[in-house]
Amino acid sequence: MSTVAHSSADSHNAATRLVAALRTEAGLARLALAVVSLHLVDDNFLQPNPGTSAADHLVSGLAPLGLLVLAGAVYPRLRAGARASIALLAGYFGALAGTEAVYYTTAVGASGDDYTGLLSILAGFLLLGVGAVTLWRSRRRDDRLWWRYLRRLLLVAATFVLVSAVLFPVAIAYVVTHTARATVPTADLGARYKDVEFTTADGLRLKGWYIPSHNGAAVISFPGRTSSQKRAKLLARHGYGVLLFDRRGEGESEGDPNVFGWQGERDIRAAVEFLQRQPDVDPRRIGGIGLSVGGEMMIEAAAKSPDLRAIVSEGASSRSVRDEIANGTGWLELIGNGANTAATAVFTNNLPPSTLKSLVPKISGAVFFVYGEHGQPAERPANRAFYAAARGHRAIWEVPGSGHIGGTEAQPAEYERRITEFFDRWLRPAR
Repeated sequence: MSTVAHSSADSHNAATRLVAALRTEAGLARLALAVVSLHLVDDNFLQPNPGTSAADHLVSGLAPLGLLVLAGAVYPRLRAGARASIALLAGYFGALAGTEAVYYTTAVGASGDDYTGLLSILAGFLLLGVGAVTLWRSRRRDDRLWWRYLRRLLLVAATFVLVSAVLFPVAIAYVVTHTARATVPTADLGARYKDVEFTTADGLRLKGWYIPSHNGAAVISFPGRTSSQKRAKLLARHGYGVLLFDRRGEGESEGDPNVFGWQGERDIRAAVEFLQRQPDVDPRRIGGIGLSVGGEMMIEAAAKSPDLRAIVSEGASSRSVRDEIANGTGWLELIGNGANTAATAVFTNNLPPSTLKSLVPKISGAVFFVYGEHGQPAERPANRAFYAAARGHRAIWEVPGSGHIGGTEAQPAEYERRITEFFDRWLRPAR
């Protein structure tokens, strides 16, 4: 027999064995695990976000990848219950890992790692199906009826606790560290502006809009270029220069997104340096107004740099379980917050930031804490604690009738008066 014939026979036998393996539970599970693993490699190492590299994703890539490889290696050796649990958990993660692909494909069209992300969703559903079938086929029917249904009831209860206390917080952490606004909104600033860009200390290029100053002072309106526009328009009416920009991983800016704002103070620091270089701005007259997580990042930025002479923090409360502990959150909520923080640390390759309460006393400039009467539950106690901890010039205002960061809608005239008076006082010309 010729070499060609041998090669053809070997290929045929290999294909036959592969088809046979895929007809088994273990074969299907391993195939799906491989597809999810492929997306992890693609997302973290082969096609990372612009401005980042494979070295920036070692933990977020290798930690889940190692678990998936281990699951594939031991899968056939495990009992049915363990196999079903692995398949269901891996299926959940596989579907979750593809959510960013769905978002960006819908928002701007598929590109880069979106294709393997869409495949990861299919693999996730396959694993969920394998897990469900395995669980059903392996159910016990030879025990007493009352114990059988009690056991199943306990299993359902345990699953509910697992989903609500661990899997759901992990899902939130994944989504907010992998997706952010993909497009640039329409500008409605009520003033002339120009497109600008600047670079952070860790090498990311950020893009935004700048309204030139007419009074020598400038304010960063943060985060992003959507909800911050109303504050920018308000300040521009009073002659302030205003800088709005896409934070890292959002819109036209480079980097990995993180809606919780970990490392976001680097973006604000780069924005301050940009304003210090503008000929229409006095470098000693720069402030910031931050909304929600933007307010939290503004607190950290002001604590680390005296160049922010005055900041408004509106709707700040917490960024991690560390803040929740400092805010006195109940232990039941801390379980979910702990899972969320741990997952965020893995997905972002960063440790949680310092507590806001510990940062506030380090602010050397003036700070104005604003929160809504009907804001998020932690806003009132958190902001009162911030105000008590502040050591410099401070002010606080609970906006009547306002929800979370809703001051401009609930009390438009009073909001404008208080905000502009604050900046007029602390960003007035140096003598």
